[in-house]
Amino acid sequence: MGGCVPAMVEELTAKKEREYRLIDRVLSGHHEDFHELIAAYRRGVYLAAYDILQIAADAEEVAQEAFLKAFRGLRGFRRESQFATWLFRIAVNEARMKLRRRREVPLESVFPDDEEGDYTPTMLADWREIPSDALLREETRRFVREAIAALPERYREIITLRDVNGLNIAETAEILGISTGNTKVRLLRARLLLRDLFVERTNRKGKAQSQRGATP
Repeated sequence: MGGCVPAMVEELTAKKEREYRLIDRVLSGHHEDFHELIAAYRRGVYLAAYDILQIAADAEEVAQEAFLKAFRGLRGFRRESQFATWLFRIAVNEARMKLRRRREVPLESVFPDDEEGDYTPTMLADWREIPSDALLREETRRFVREAIAALPERYREIITLRDVNGLNIAETAEILGISTGNTKVRLLRARLLLRDLFVERTNRKGKAQSQRGATP
């Protein structure tokens, strides 16, 4: 176990150095290397946009716009943070702006900065309530995606950045423009709500199957 942490640090360092080398090549005129630079983030950027917008065509448009802006603004990338953090921040901001234009409401009302509780978890809902064989079914992944889609926007985006794309708390906070403390609170609420929605869907499915089985 002790040897895992140094290995992970070494791997992350190597990844960062590789990305910096690719960035240097792109900036020196080897523009084709930009495709290699963003290859690992294509799906993640699309998912981050989709989980905010909930429309595939809009998410694809935002992802392409985010990559284009990243390419054009690459010289302004400060190497104080991870390239992924910078790229996801661009994507999230683009998705937020598109959502704002779609709804024609102030951005602040869609993504308030305060972390006042707007959700109380269903304390009776527990992962143990999920039918024991549910996790073995192919439809489990669909239930998870449906539950994520049902989350409010600010919870969808934090789940996507932190749990789907694997960004750490500091990176997620930087992308969302909130403190690490608020990030932890928002993530906890998002996970509790996601749990309750998932339990609700699996239990609903289990009851429907039971009723069909009881029908003569």
